Amino acid sequence: MLYITGKILYVQILKHEWPARWRSFIPDLVSAGKTSETICENCMAILKLLSEEVFDFSRGEMTQQKIKELKQSLNSEFQLIHELCLYVLSASQRTELIRATLATLHAFLSWIPLGYIFESPLLETLLKFFPLPSYRNLTLQCLTEVAALNFGDFYNIQYVKMYSIFMGQLQAILPPDANIPDAYAQGSSEDQSHIRVLESTQDNINVLLLGLEYLINISYVDDTEVFKVCLDYWNSLVLELFEAHHNLDNPAATASLMGLQSMPLLPGMVDGLGSQLLQRRQLYTGPMSKLRLLMISRMAKPEEVLIVEDENGNIVRETMKDNDVLVQYKIMRETLIYLSHLDHEDTEKQMLKKLSKQLNGDDWTWNNLNTLCWAIGSISGSMMEEQENRFLVMVIRDLLNLCEVTKGKDNKAVIASNIMYVVGQYPRFLRAHWKFLKTVVNKLFEFMHETHPGVQDMACDTFLKIVQKCRRKFVIVQVGESEPFVSELLTSLPTIIADLEPHQIHTFYESVGHMIQAEPDPQKRDEYLQRLMELPNQARFFAEVFLVLQFCDSDTSTRFAGSIGCSLTRCVLQKWAEIIGQARQSVEFLKDQGVIRTVLNILQTNTSAASALGTYFLSQISMIFLDMLNVYRMYSELVSASILDGRPHASKTSFVKLLRSVKRETLKLIETFLDKAEDQPQIGKQFVPPMMDPVLGDYARNLPDARESEVLSLFATIINKYKTAMIEDVPRIFVAVFQCTLEMITKNFEDYPEHRLKFFSLLRAIATHCFPALITLSSEQLKLVMDSIIWAFRHTERNIAETGLNLLLEMLKNFQASEFCNQFYRTYFMTIEQEIFAVLTDTFHKPGFKLHVLLLQHLFCVAESGSLTEFLWDPSSVPYPYPSNAMFVREYTIKLLGSSFPNMTVAEVTQFVNGLFESRNDLSTFKNHIRDFLVQSKEFSAQDNKDLYAEEAAAQRERDRRRMLTIPGLIAPNEIQDEMLDS
Repeated sequence: MLYITGKILYVQILKHEWPARWRSFIPDLVSAGKTSETICENCMAILKLLSEEVFDFSRGEMTQQKIKELKQSLNSEFQLIHELCLYVLSASQRTELIRATLATLHAFLSWIPLGYIFESPLLETLLKFFPLPSYRNLTLQCLTEVAALNFGDFYNIQYVKMYSIFMGQLQAILPPDANIPDAYAQGSSEDQSHIRVLESTQDNINVLLLGLEYLINISYVDDTEVFKVCLDYWNSLVLELFEAHHNLDNPAATASLMGLQSMPLLPGMVDGLGSQLLQRRQLYTGPMSKLRLLMISRMAKPEEVLIVEDENGNIVRETMKDNDVLVQYKIMRETLIYLSHLDHEDTEKQMLKKLSKQLNGDDWTWNNLNTLCWAIGSISGSMMEEQENRFLVMVIRDLLNLCEVTKGKDNKAVIASNIMYVVGQYPRFLRAHWKFLKTVVNKLFEFMHETHPGVQDMACDTFLKIVQKCRRKFVIVQVGESEPFVSELLTSLPTIIADLEPHQIHTFYESVGHMIQAEPDPQKRDEYLQRLMELPNQARFFAEVFLVLQFCDSDTSTRFAGSIGCSLTRCVLQKWAEIIGQARQSVEFLKDQGVIRTVLNILQTNTSAASALGTYFLSQISMIFLDMLNVYRMYSELVSASILDGRPHASKTSFVKLLRSVKRETLKLIETFLDKAEDQPQIGKQFVPPMMDPVLGDYARNLPDARESEVLSLFATIINKYKTAMIEDVPRIFVAVFQCTLEMITKNFEDYPEHRLKFFSLLRAIATHCFPALITLSSEQLKLVMDSIIWAFRHTERNIAETGLNLLLEMLKNFQASEFCNQFYRTYFMTIEQEIFAVLTDTFHKPGFKLHVLLLQHLFCVAESGSLTEFLWDPSSVPYPYPSNAMFVREYTIKLLGSSFPNMTVAEVTQFVNGLFESRNDLSTFKNHIRDFLVQSKEFSAQDNKDLYAEEAAAQRERDRRRMLTIPGLIAPNEIQDEMLDS
């Protein structure tokens, strides 16, 4: 361990000293390596580490200038290293030394000049080591690295020779007819990135097809890691073939993919390229057909499937997602979509053939049916609509027949799971075929009565997914129907949901809400809503409970506690009349936990419907709103009384938690409706004023443990929704929540975690939309606001820190444009700069790097701009006047950083600060300049600094998504906002 650590420390020192202070390092190391085999082995290990540090792990650990300098030095002196490696491989008999040399070569091959590989004996030497078991894996890694290089056409002859010799050696080691899955320990992962070179002659083609056959056989090995390696290769190969096919209408792109980018496209060449592409596709027809079968047979489980087979062979509901499987599914899905585009007919043929074997029992197993259906679902959107329709008709028909003829609860659960997954992936097909859509939905209603674990959940989830994409089909009278499907559904509603759990009922109500939302006739829409909410509204629960609470003594002892243990495992909504009858006898009955759960369930049902209906939920919420606020107030009083009268941990008891759940759900219902409702001012005027005292006043009056964080998010939503219309209400909101919440959250970084983020989200909403209200605050109140923002972005919780940084950026921009610009910046400029540099240089706050940069850029631009007409410094405390604010900020920043980083010289700090001012108008340069400074500082030099590049990574993901949108099926139809297509 000490031996390895010593080498690492040696390389870390070397990164700082070489080449500036130790120019002869490479010659010295090579000379030392020639004196002894043991020393040579150590030299190889050091060279390997150095190569990895410079070329693989340098980003974020060294400045860009240092990286460039080290790469140039290694390139210029590689000849000595190359000679040493060849000398060792040709002369040494020491196994450990040869292995160390091969490992070092593997680290160097990705970047060294190509002449050292193809114009020297290196490849021949490597191929001599491949047949030897001791060196086979390391040699294979080196050859794989060579195959992955981008060397154009210049070295094609050498590459073909290398591949041919390699395949000959591989056949000697592992014959083509060997059972590779049984002997996978010898598995090969040769990368054939330059596969086009091997398509040039028939002899080469034969060797190429043999290699692909090997790889397909290896891909069947029952080992996850082996399969991942193979899958990565198949994905890259199929992508290349697809892009050539996909770009057939773009001759320049096609030529590039064919390796002809350097040739001018003369007249007549385009037809020739098209012919070459067709020949190339024909060449790969056989391997690609086998690959489709492989992908279908080994398809990974998608996220939507909730029913799995456990280790005991039982069918159970999945309790935890396997992220590795989801990543594998994503790659396999992408690969299969490319394969489908290359040959839709073969894809359809293979899938239907495997499905027929399930029906006749020849190939029936849970796993075979699962992987087949997951594969069918994964290619949704990749076929032309006519072909997809034909294909799906046969698939759904066969799956429904299979469900009918198969016996056994577990078998039926597996088939049901697959039916639900497949139909949920093809909304376009369902929109175009009403009879199939109706049949599928009615089948889902059947599955909602199936109590096998996971089936009901998946049925409700699939129903929601289908309705969201086909909502309009349910509100029109279809051919052969006497009424819209939604009307028929509402008539049978109690029967359909009779066996569902409460959370499943909520999903169901959301689904029906989406149907009703699609009804264009307001009168019919209100009628449907009234029928949907008939169960929750029966017995006028809220109004009658409120009357009971008004006329009963709240101190009456609990006489009915436990008298009714309301079971929520079935439709509790039908028991409300009974509950109300009991409640009339005593208010204490309302403390029964079963009753409280029923109230909670009512609210959750309304919230689900409101989330789908938005503005159209107005008639329902108007009917219950005021009574709901009264129930909220009374449950709040129960919570406060319980906490006051109880022990120190009274707020943690199940009873108080249940009461608070009702309060939270009340707030969530109001917030959901206001957020989803269209921006209509009259809605805000109707609902906001009545909430001021029951909700906002209650928050201010309550004990800290009884304050609901949802109050903060509710008013943040209200301000974000109604913007400047809320300016007059901001002072009242500020008085009610600001001081008391700050006292709760600033004692430490742990207590009241939910209040923290929501408090700063509310503050950001005010700063964004009601900034004039902040200007009216007193200087003491504004200081409190600024202190709280600084406290927020100091927080180690990423979401809170990010919200604080965004809030500060909004504040700075707004104040810069206001009449109070000079006053604000004179008071807070230096404090803000100091605090931003503090978090910027703290490794715990790396995720906020993007916002740190934006804030510093803003400050330096303000200092140089004409926005400030007064000095930032206090003349009474500064011995001499500065010529400008920019000069003052420059000197202040140099002193600030100089005292914070004693390891850096004054010249280095001055150079950094000057660079900030020079690059302030170019964000990219400004950002890179700060990155280099952080890497140069001791705090960041040995850290994982990927967060400093998070913005670039996000931009790359967006580019990838835009590319995927151009390929039919690559983004699942359910992920595309196409709800308008169901008209």
